[in-house]
Amino acid sequence: MANNTLSENAAMFGKHTFNNAVMKERLPKEVYDSLMKTLKEGHDLDDSLAETVANAMKEWAIENGATHYCHWFQPMTGATAEKHDAFIAFDKEGNLIEKFSGSQLSQGEPDASSFPSGGMRSTFEARGYTAWDPSTPAFLMKGSEGTTLCIPSVFISYHGEALDEKTPLLRSARALSKSAVAMLRLLGNTKVTRVTTYLGAEQEYFLIDRNLYEQRPDLIMTGRTLLGTLPPRNQQLEDHYFGSIPDRVLEFMQELEQELYLLGVPAKTRHNEVAPHQFEIAPIHEETPLAADHNLLVMEMLRRVAERKGLALLIHEKPFAGINGNGKHNNWSMGADVGGNLLDPGETPESNLSFLVFLVATLKGVHKRAAVLRAAIANPGNDHRLGANEAPPAIISVFLGYQLNAILDAIESGDIKKVSEKQFIDLDISHIPTLNKDNTDRNRTSPFAFTGNKFEFRAVPSSMPIAIPNMALNTIMAEAIDEMREAIESEMKSGKDLQAAVFAVLRKEIKATKPIRFEGDGYSEAWHKEAKKRGLPNNKNLPEAMKAWKDKSVREAFVKYGVLTEEEIESRYNVRLERYVKAIDIEAKTLAMMIRTMVLPAAIRYQGEIAESYSKLLQASKGIKLSASAKAKQAKQLETFANGIGELIAKTEALEKLIEGLHHTKGGVEGHAKYCAETLMPAMTAVREVADELEGHLDKSLYPMPNYLELLFMH
Repeated sequence: MANNTLSENAAMFGKHTFNNAVMKERLPKEVYDSLMKTLKEGHDLDDSLAETVANAMKEWAIENGATHYCHWFQPMTGATAEKHDAFIAFDKEGNLIEKFSGSQLSQGEPDASSFPSGGMRSTFEARGYTAWDPSTPAFLMKGSEGTTLCIPSVFISYHGEALDEKTPLLRSARALSKSAVAMLRLLGNTKVTRVTTYLGAEQEYFLIDRNLYEQRPDLIMTGRTLLGTLPPRNQQLEDHYFGSIPDRVLEFMQELEQELYLLGVPAKTRHNEVAPHQFEIAPIHEETPLAADHNLLVMEMLRRVAERKGLALLIHEKPFAGINGNGKHNNWSMGADVGGNLLDPGETPESNLSFLVFLVATLKGVHKRAAVLRAAIANPGNDHRLGANEAPPAIISVFLGYQLNAILDAIESGDIKKVSEKQFIDLDISHIPTLNKDNTDRNRTSPFAFTGNKFEFRAVPSSMPIAIPNMALNTIMAEAIDEMREAIESEMKSGKDLQAAVFAVLRKEIKATKPIRFEGDGYSEAWHKEAKKRGLPNNKNLPEAMKAWKDKSVREAFVKYGVLTEEEIESRYNVRLERYVKAIDIEAKTLAMMIRTMVLPAAIRYQGEIAESYSKLLQASKGIKLSASAKAKQAKQLETFANGIGELIAKTEALEKLIEGLHHTKGGVEGHAKYCAETLMPAMTAVREVADELEGHLDKSLYPMPNYLELLFMH
């Protein structure tokens, strides 16, 4: 794909989407207006409307080369799914015709028993439905031999339970909007009808040469290296971050962006990340459900373009031990249809009543439901990343910055004064302009940081669909906003006017949420001790984190706001634990296989070479003068290597026995998950430590796979 100019990219933006412009052109005005009203007000879609839209969509798709269509949805697998159907049918005379009806647009029927359901579906209960979600434009996915019309959809069971990640996200968006609108009306904004959350997801990833990738069973099976020792130089010179983008990668990025522009994904930023061969792409912010779909498309197109370019995409949270892993920074804000960004402080945040209310509501939600947010970002890869001096710790806290902290402290003490005069940074260099200073500095160790007019949820894992954490975030915010509104109303009933009532509640909540506010180094051991004193949860692995979903009050909140039913909560709890167990089981078996079939044969071969060399040396020493020290050092080398092999065999045998014991562990999926975290993972680490030590002494020509030096530097 040729490099395009900016104007050419603008012209091609959304060309492969059935977007508003296309619908406005192809649909009758009354149908288009009705569809837009349906989307804005959230009404059910009229069947006759669907028929007209389906016909226009089919004609557009076929004109652009499509032969098939599919409902594109997000089952609880962490990926997307699709089943393709051709635009063909037979008429009464038996002639082949192109057909796509309103019912086919609105509803599909994939097999619901073959996707994770966490117990909501039995193997014999196969019926499930996909339903068109018109809030995200349908799009064309072009392959080498044809084009498919993809229709973004939700996925539910025969009885209506959500079997996907999109349905709860849409429900949570509705819940937050309802709560936020009620609050804004109380504060005097009588014209507001809808509040929307907006999202920009920064996506980190690694690229390595595909030929090298295909020689690493661990990367193929698990997405991360289970073996490998760092070369002398890795990221410690800090020369990769924001450095010049390598030509091969820049070409990849340019082709990726063009593919994303065609799909209407507003990719804006690209750069080198901290670790060697690590990069980032970031979009312009969009409404959260659309941004969630677009992020899935970003991950899919990253993979596709990488394959075309002879590269392999690594989107696991920790592909390489010892260097930075991948995250997905979740930049989240709220905006009203009348009133704008609710998290914009304005020139004087202490006098911006709406801003202060929603800021403190965010603190309240995160403080009350910190364990829920931690559970919402739990996956096997994130257990390696959180707190590893590259990402926020597993302790959820909020960074506000000096200015906002000063304002909240002043409100709490009753000493409100003008503390927010605009600040400037003068560099005292004639040709550099004076810079406006942001409301806050940035704290990269904070998992949930205010960044001027939004919050950056930095702890989200790179491979996770962002529907999951944002569903949780929207719900806890709806709860916090409602609780504050009810408290304000209660104060007003006691005789206070609106402003006095608001500040009374603000003072109370500012004091109550102080434990969640932290401005310092989240990596430090001192913070871990301090967080424990403050009573903040520190759930370091997925089995610990997922216990939040067993909390009665958590379940009641998600049920109350119509986001998840009890059955859907239980299903997600089970699915996440089951997938964790499967992931660790695969990793452990892959590691044992690589040791048995690759590392040990190479090490034993090298041991034989050392032994043979030493034997020949002893024979030769009869005729030459060889110091006892020289013989002893070479004997020691053989002894050390042989002992290392023995230790590796012993630890691998121990790991294999533990793998066998996994499914004999009592306690169901919870017991299995705990066993994986507390027994299998330490055993895998013990095997790796010995294998990596041997790698450092093994003849490179005998090492049976590309090492870290080759993967990260030599291509």
